[in-house]
Amino acid sequence: MKIGAVMFFTAYSMSPVALGRALEERGFESLWVPEHSHIPLSRKTPYPAGGPLIRPYYDLMDPFLALNAAASVTTRLKVGTGVCLMNQRDPIITAKMVSTLDQLSGGRFLFGVGNGWNQDEMENHGTVFATRHQLVRERIEAMKAIWTQDAAAYHGDFVSFDPMNQWPKPVQKPHPPVIVGGAFPFAARRAIRYGDGWIPHADRLEKDGIGGLIEQFRVMARAAGRDPAGLPITVFRAPEDIARLRFCQEIGIDRVVFSLPAEKEAAVLPILDRWAALQRQVEG
Repeated sequence: MKIGAVMFFTAYSMSPVALGRALEERGFESLWVPEHSHIPLSRKTPYPAGGPLIRPYYDLMDPFLALNAAASVTTRLKVGTGVCLMNQRDPIITAKMVSTLDQLSGGRFLFGVGNGWNQDEMENHGTVFATRHQLVRERIEAMKAIWTQDAAAYHGDFVSFDPMNQWPKPVQKPHPPVIVGGAFPFAARRAIRYGDGWIPHADRLEKDGIGGLIEQFRVMARAAGRDPAGLPITVFRAPEDIARLRFCQEIGIDRVVFSLPAEKEAAVLPILDRWAALQRQVEG
């Protein structure tokens, strides 16, 4: 089972360069960065974790630039969006960004995607809240066409373009894994329909019984004609608890990702060292 970390990079946090190096030195598999382009002062939808938004949501750096900085000083560490909000992004521009980062990192990019929860934020981008799920599916399908075809075309209800050329193509073939984030059952269904993996959150999984939901996901995948082995599961917000990590390993979780505070090295490095010890136990 692979272990990675996620951080909200800000002007006052540890830098992506420093954290990327520290993660690779300790043998971790991946670094993930979330995305919010901005935070509207209005709030039509509540924060899923409850209460007010924490400050790093407002101060978050661009994920692709942060990940490229980390990739440029590492050689093995994978870098991923956790998650990229495709409901707010142009698919042609984003396809090139993904391909470019995959090229610059030597094929180390993991494309975590999500449909978002902040209605005000996505509406500022011109996205209709009620149809965001179909919009994202079409944007993902369009990007796959761009990555895999020399003369790509796509025609849907929300995304449409005639044959076009775009290079570079990604290093990974047919493209970097599209790992769909979100809760069970709806995001799980989206992962099965157009994804290469699923990203649930550990706290939400445990509320309903992580083992049971994972098995339900695999049953759904088989019913849809997908091999569960081709849909690896990445659990975010993994607990700092060896028994729970070993349980994740036993039920076939592919990767766990632990959260880091948006703070400097003095606060972050001890957390990395504790997780490195846990990683040795998991591997042990």
